[in-house]
Amino acid sequence: MRLRQLCLLAVLMIGATAHAEETSNTGNSTPLSLSAGSQISELQQRLKDSERQREELSKQLQNADAARESAQLSHLRQENQRLSQQLKETQGGALTRWLTEQQQWFVTGGAVALIALLCGIFASGGHRRRRQWLN
Repeated sequence: MRLRQLCLLAVLMIGATAHAEETSNTGNSTPLSLSAGSQISELQQRLKDSERQREELSKQLQNADAARESAQLSHLRQENQRLSQQLKETQGGALTRWLTEQQQWFVTGGAVALIALLCGIFASGGHRRRRQWLN
């Protein structure tokens, strides 16, 4: 039982010593609540400044993005107009230069008929004979 009393006494002495050191340390400096309050107000002010700077930077970023997108958009519109004009020129030129499929078949048939006529003329020998079936 003496051992328990001795342990209890040692714990009480250590606790009293720690409490005495704490009160002696805080006695020379400003009270904890005043220094914490000033730190809180300082941190709040820094927070407000940081928020204001963040908002300004986000606005600048949005303006820069809008300007860059505007430049890209105008460039893409110009390129789109150039390509559509080039497409119209290509399609218009192709229609005037080339015949349609139906016209191509007509021209091919005419060429075959002309070649057959020339072959017939050359095959007859070029001189006129009297045809017997006309009698």
